Amino acid sequence: MAVKILIALILVITTSLCWVSSADSPQAAFVKKTISAHKIVIFSKSYCPYCKRAKAVFKELNQVPFVVELDERDDGWNIQDAMSEIVGKRTVPQVFINGKHIGGSDDTVEAYQSGDLAKLLGIKEEDKDDL
Repeated sequence: MAVKILIALILVITTSLCWVSSADSPQAAFVKKTISAHKIVIFSKSYCPYCKRAKAVFKELNQVPFVVELDERDDGWNIQDAMSEIVGKRTVPQVFINGKHIGGSDDTVEAYQSGDLAKLLGIKEEDKDDL
């Protein structure tokens, strides 16, 4: 009887260890901590034209985002995997404002053009250029 219990316990532990996702990883913790610690966060790659466009939106609004350039980090690939688990997308950029996921480049530009981005940031909307 004790052997059966021990085997069952080993199976439960083994199964639970196999189900640990990247959402429980140190990289996921980094993503969550970064999002909560900064007003504006962009997970980006330095060479990506879509990332550059998203960053340009905030420059236009005179806002300075906290940018994590994934291609410049040794753990960038793992952070991107964790991002996929957290928001369901692996693409960059991924933009967050006040802890809220805004989306990618198109979502950010659309929010900028509609005035929703200025509202989320609590700033007065100025005349805006087309991006």
